Amino acid sequence: MQTSAIPIPDVIVSSPSTGGIGPLASIAPGVAFFDFDGTLIHGDSLLMFIGEVIGRNRARLAFLDALRSGLHRHARGRGPGVDFPGSVKTILLRRTLRGVPVADALAAAERLVHRVRWHAPLVETLKMHRREGRRVVVATGALDVYMPALLRGLNVDDLLATGMEVEDGTLTGRLCTGNCVRLDKLERVRGWIAANGPFGETWGYGNRPSDLPMLSIVDRPTVVKIR
Repeated sequence: MQTSAIPIPDVIVSSPSTGGIGPLASIAPGVAFFDFDGTLIHGDSLLMFIGEVIGRNRARLAFLDALRSGLHRHARGRGPGVDFPGSVKTILLRRTLRGVPVADALAAAERLVHRVRWHAPLVETLKMHRREGRRVVVATGALDVYMPALLRGLNVDDLLATGMEVEDGTLTGRLCTGNCVRLDKLERVRGWIAANGPFGETWGYGNRPSDLPMLSIVDRPTVVKIR
């Protein structure tokens, strides 16, 4: 039995490295990190994706059931996630995506492309950073199985997402990475900067409260509130 992460399609565009002579030439002009749900788009993409996989009504019922189960488990100190929202997500993914062929998940991702509502001001901000020569990274708790399809055409440099485990071409319903939110997202972004920097300046865009840890380590943080 072969276990692996989701084979992410090659849709993330990497920027060429800058050339030059001397220490200043090795410092990139900057990098901007963007949350996805509630920042680049309206609402939460995970439930929309699960709705495309198993049907919208079943997805809503599955979420309510995972919410109840998460409450009971945390009350007994047996939550499977690092916190209550993480436990609900873990339970939901196991109950809805376990046994789904990767091909079906990718097809659902393509259908999801037509459902998301983009937050136009932040999309324009992302494009502005690209025009000014900065690198752009999306850091999100959304799943690696569908994010590449949604980001197609935005010309981002890298994606930090929550990874889904695959066995023999089928989703197991388990994660193969940390849940890329809150403190895990902070560490993923910090590690990315260490591996790809140094940068002249860093920007961050996310919502309160889940993205505050990530925003605390960038030079120019922006808390996004979609009205």
